[in-house]
Amino acid sequence: MINKDAKFTAFFGIGVTVLASIICFIINAWAGAICLISGIILTGVYFYNIKKRNDKINELNNYLSLMCSGNFDLDIMDNSEGEISILKNNLYKIMTLLKTQNEQLNTDKLYLANSLADISHQLKTPLTSMMVMSDLLKDEKDEGKRNEFLSIIETQLDKMKWLITNLLKISKLDAGATEFKHEKFNIAPILEKSLKQFYVTCDVREIEIVNEINDFEFVGDENWTGEAIENIIKNCIEHTNNNGKLRFFSQRTNVYNSLFIQDNGCGITKEDLPHIFERFYHGKNSSSESVGIGLALAKTVLEKEKGDIIVNSELGKGSIFELRFYKPRLVEINSVFE
Repeated sequence: MINKDAKFTAFFGIGVTVLASIICFIINAWAGAICLISGIILTGVYFYNIKKRNDKINELNNYLSLMCSGNFDLDIMDNSEGEISILKNNLYKIMTLLKTQNEQLNTDKLYLANSLADISHQLKTPLTSMMVMSDLLKDEKDEGKRNEFLSIIETQLDKMKWLITNLLKISKLDAGATEFKHEKFNIAPILEKSLKQFYVTCDVREIEIVNEINDFEFVGDENWTGEAIENIIKNCIEHTNNNGKLRFFSQRTNVYNSLFIQDNGCGITKEDLPHIFERFYHGKNSSSESVGIGLALAKTVLEKEKGDIIVNSELGKGSIFELRFYKPRLVEINSVFE
């Protein structure tokens, strides 16, 4: 369909052509004929170009309609010259961007659905246990048994509290709702503070703690670094047998300082090793107490601090977690390039 402006231009051109032809006929018949034929040809070329342009615009309009309906698999690249070609190429760029964002949105939806399913499962297990214990408590007269049931309920409540607390923490990190401090701290006091809450557990299970670290400074957030260390220690204890050993040592390089946390537990299989930092991942050797977010939280914290966490493990011999804290100058350089 030709728009009003194009129609007006065409009719105006035809009018001028007819008028010029009449004048030329008065002067000379051949000149009038040539003028008329030239006008007809020019008018035909004009209408052809207008139609071709409108066809391209209609094609673009169809592409837009398909994009609005969610179809982003369109090949609209145009290597020819002209305004319409530029418009098509820009439209292609927008379509590619929308396609990428749509794929990311679908990925996020799937991740959210899976996360909700995992959270539901993790909460359902202790809730079911507490409901059973609650029913047993109603009819139980023996004081010893009642205390045992209450102890189980308390344990499950602690598990739920830990899960919910860490989910909130990791959600804040994802949303960027937490401000990370970038100050100089010493690693030794943070490690000692993190270890305190595990002394009783290690004492009961006769797990030996060997602290051989040489203190070093790092740039980061004291509290969040403590959270990361605590979650790794918790994971190591869960996978270490009674009478086992936890060893802490450090290493300095020109680029970074490292804190190593080593256990002599069951180790991690080669199949599980690439996935242990994924949220809610349960490996073959995961304990019944594991919920699969502790290591994910630790890795997120280290990445927020421009650090890194690496794990090496041998099945049946144990695992070594390396927390790398890059030196201040390198942290600044990394921040500039991000």
